[in-house]
Amino acid sequence: MRITTLILAVTAGFGLPACCQDGAMFRGNLQHSAVYEGAGAPTLTKVKWSFHAGGKLIGSPAVIDGTAYVGSTNGNFYAVDIGSGQEKWKFEVKSRVTSSAAVSEGTVYFGAYDGNFYAIEATTGKLKWKFQTGGERRFSAKHLHGVQPAGEAMPDPFDCYLSSPAVWNGSVYFGSGDGNVYALDTASGAVKWKFHTGDVVHASPAIADRTVFIGSWDSYFYALDAANGQEKWRFKTGDDPDYHNQVGIQSSAAVANGTVFFGCRDSHLYALDEKTGEKRWALSTEGSWIVASPAVRNGKVYVTTSDSSLLMVVDAKSGAVESKMDFNHWYVFSSPAVAGGILYVGSTQGKVVAIDLASFKVAWTFET
Repeated sequence: MRITTLILAVTAGFGLPACCQDGAMFRGNLQHSAVYEGAGAPTLTKVKWSFHAGGKLIGSPAVIDGTAYVGSTNGNFYAVDIGSGQEKWKFEVKSRVTSSAAVSEGTVYFGAYDGNFYAIEATTGKLKWKFQTGGERRFSAKHLHGVQPAGEAMPDPFDCYLSSPAVWNGSVYFGSGDGNVYALDTASGAVKWKFHTGDVVHASPAIADRTVFIGSWDSYFYALDAANGQEKWRFKTGDDPDYHNQVGIQSSAAVANGTVFFGCRDSHLYALDEKTGEKRWALSTEGSWIVASPAVRNGKVYVTTSDSSLLMVVDAKSGAVESKMDFNHWYVFSSPAVAGGILYVGSTQGKVVAIDLASFKVAWTFET
C-alpha cells in the first residue's frame, strides 16, 4: 500500500507510548518478528490528524519518543509529532526515500535512491554523516516477466523499496543496490565490513545470536557473522532463467525459536534452521509471490501473498496452513504487524485492515 499522507487513527483503549515503544526500526525489533508491545488498536474511533508528505510513503514510519520518522518519494525525510501531526523538521535528501528508518541513541538512519546512506540527528534533523555506496539500482533482467523485446534488459517495476537498516552493537546494517550488505560504524559511518552477493539487496537484515540474516535478488539467502561479515551459510531458493519472474528475495526474514522465516518470489515461504541453514519446510503458494515480510508470534507465522492476495496463518513447526483470509485480488505488498490480539495489514486497495486473531475476523477497516 502506497500513500502520500501519514495518518494517526484514534482508538479506544489505545496508548501511544505502549504501542510504539518497540517501533524504532522496521518490523519492531532486531529479530523482525513484527510483534509490538501494548494493546494496539482493537477498535477504530476517528482520525486524529493526517500529515501530507507530498509524495508516496513506501517505507514504514519509525516511532520513538513522541516522534514519527518517515521518508517520502518527494525527496524529503520528515520528523512528525505524534500528538499533533505537526512537522518537527524535514531533511532534504533530493532523492526518493523508500526504506524504513531505524532510530537509535538519538540518530536516524536510512538509505535513499541517490546511493547514499544517511545518519541524521533525531532532534534537529541535521546531517551527522552520509556514506556513498556503489550506487542504487533496481533488479533488472532480459525478457523480464516475458516482456518484449526479449534481448533488452529492463528494471523490475515491482522492486519498489530499499533495504531498511538494523542497528546493533555500534553498527548499522543494510543492503544495497550495488549487491553488498554493509556494516557501518554508527558514530562515524566508516565501513566495518561489507559482503558481496550476486545481485541487488533490497531485503532488510534481521539480527539474532550475533548473526545477520538477509536475502538477495541473486536467489540466495545468507547468514553472516555480525562482527566480521563472514558467511556462515547460504540457502538457494528457486530460479527462473527465462522470465525472471519467479526469482529473488524481497521479503525480510523473521527469526524465532531457532528458525528463520522468509518469503520469496519463487512462490514459497521458507523455514530454515537458524544455525545450519537446513530447510525445515517450504510452503508453496502455487505461483503467487511473497514480497512482504512475515510476522511470528506464539508458534504462528502470519504472511501475505501478492497475486492471490491472501493472509495466511501458518504453523511455525510444520508449515501447515491453519487459516486464510482473501483480500479479493488486491495485491498485498504490506508486511503484517501484531499488537495485542490484533493483526494489522494494508493492501493496494488503499485500506488498512485490523484482524482479531482470536476469531480471525475483521475488527475494523480504514480506507485511505
